[in-house]
Amino acid sequence: QVQLVESGGGLVQAGGSLRLSCAASGSIFSINTMGWYRQAPGKQRELVALIISGGISGGTTNYATSVKGRFTISRYNAENAVSLQMNSLKPEDTAVYYCIAKEQRATIPLRINDVDYWGQGTQVTVSS
Repeated sequence: QVQLVESGGGLVQAGGSLRLSCAASGSIFSINTMGWYRQAPGKQRELVALIISGGISGGTTNYATSVKGRFTISRYNAENAVSLQMNSLKPEDTAVYYCIAKEQRATIPLRINDVDYWGQGTQVTVSS
């Protein structure tokens, strides 16, 4: 059974920073895509950031327009882990953040149904 475990959520004031981390464990054949979705109350789940492995040549990253320049996603391939550094946080960033993983390299845009594995989510709350 594959598990994705997130950590690093919490309460922060606007303008502050948080770092989310996620690690996959279990019977994983391969993970070539990892990333983060978020879901705010009353809103649909949206893709925040994605990192797609490119083998020895590295990989590519994708960000939602609303977080570009503020958030940075990093992948730790050997550990099937991913992090999301969130800077200059805004109240509208408040949401449950979900770590995701996909065995194959993802196509853009990534659809929810294309995600193979989901974490249970970690709450990020940004106060005014």
